[in-house]
Amino acid sequence: MNSFNQFFNLDFWQKIFELNESPWRLVMSILDIAIVSYFLYRVIGFIQGTKLMTLVRGVIVFIAIKVVAGLAGLTTVEWLLNQVITYGAIAIVIIFQPEIRRALESLGRTSTFLIPSRSARTSDHVAAYEKSFAYMSERRIGALIAIEQAQSLEEFASTGIRLDADVSSELIINIFIPNTPLHDGAVIVQGDKIAVTSAYLPLTEKSGISKEFGTRHRAAIGLSEVSDALVLVVSEETGGISVAHNGQFMADISKEKFHELLTATLSAPTASAESKKGGKKK
Repeated sequence: MNSFNQFFNLDFWQKIFELNESPWRLVMSILDIAIVSYFLYRVIGFIQGTKLMTLVRGVIVFIAIKVVAGLAGLTTVEWLLNQVITYGAIAIVIIFQPEIRRALESLGRTSTFLIPSRSARTSDHVAAYEKSFAYMSERRIGALIAIEQAQSLEEFASTGIRLDADVSSELIINIFIPNTPLHDGAVIVQGDKIAVTSAYLPLTEKSGISKEFGTRHRAAIGLSEVSDALVLVVSEETGGISVAHNGQFMADISKEKFHELLTATLSAPTASAESKKGGKKK
């Protein structure tokens, strides 16, 4: 626990910024602190609005009490708090395993260069999504479609009913018609096929989402937090079209914005295609 206490020791910080023989050490110390600060900033941004944020506030209060106890000379209280901090870290990992797993999955989502790229979707797919969503939006037919990108959605596809059908507006509309066997749950598109229907997606843990958004929207946000999938939603209550991608949620967007997002995400050339073009130029 000495390594933790040294953060509250003035001599520790004086040694960090000590120039000694060269200013290089000062530069490296500033860089070191900047990296840690950025990491903490990203962690706080990720847990904002989740159950973990409440835990973080509690830990901050706990550490503040420990510092005050140390300054006041309450050695017994400080020792007891040190023991709680030591073994509490293990308890946190166990209790908040789902949240920690989502954080690691979010980190892995940024490393898509390690995943083989696939061919870009054709404009026919974009047209199919636009036509089907326009039809369902006008009639307030609820829909939820997850379009796989670089990161595999096989974990979630395994919960659905296998279909392996070509992407078409007619099939998408027919799947989500109310009171049909396949309308409940999400459609997952993998490659050029509608892979499964009636799949279960993870719900977001964020608490700041408006109550006007139901399970479909929360599932869309939840999947976008743990994968790079493009998730499309039609609200059954309002008929509004929403899109979730990389943790960002865009609600009740216009047809023009919907077309723009589909084209930008699905029609973008892959890394392999770009490398081939570069090779030809040479």
